Amino acid sequence: MRDHETTPYSLPALSDAETVSRAQAVRDSLKRRRTCRYFSDAPVPREAIEAAIEAAGTAPNGANHQPWHFAVVHSAAKKRAIREAAEAEERRFYGEDGEAPKASEEWLDALHDLGTDAEKPFLETAPYLVVVFAQRKGGIEEDGQTQNYYVNESVGIACGMLIATLHEAGLATLTHTPSPMGFLREACGRPEWEKPLMIVVVGRPSDDATVPAHALKKKPLSQIASWL
Repeated sequence: MRDHETTPYSLPALSDAETVSRAQAVRDSLKRRRTCRYFSDAPVPREAIEAAIEAAGTAPNGANHQPWHFAVVHSAAKKRAIREAAEAEERRFYGEDGEAPKASEEWLDALHDLGTDAEKPFLETAPYLVVVFAQRKGGIEEDGQTQNYYVNESVGIACGMLIATLHEAGLATLTHTPSPMGFLREACGRPEWEKPLMIVVVGRPSDDATVPAHALKKKPLSQIASWL
């Protein structure tokens, strides 16, 4: 390898039994994670959101450019504006604006058992919206000029780590991806070289929150993994 400055790699030394036990404990915890569409407006400590974003910021990424930005929206007025803009796009998606739906019939059929529609009250009810931006340029200095690499892959991994950390903190989440979502750049005051990737809605579930039965159907290990 090329000469470069290094620091020692550090991980706790675990027995095989403890390695398996820890992996299974994390698996069992994450298997309880469910997308939530019914949020309470109960407050959530800002420190929990900060810790989750810091965890996401440790994700592996191209050339260590860390091509992400997390805009945390807490303002009631800002959440309302985002909801209105998102629902306008959703009405076009579902064909609830009097025009033909943007989504294909196959896509709409696939969503049927999840019970989704153009109404997105959670965007206003939940205490926090974490709007995730992928930085196509900027580098570690965020100069807006330096090329970033493997941006979508890097930000996708970071989002997974964000959601996992929030789940471990006992918080409910939902990923929302209105299309198009360029309005989020303006709403959050982000530069043109950043691409909005998703909204992660964060809060506590309402007392009457439910989960679609269809969402509980998960592929078994034998179907999602192969051993070569």
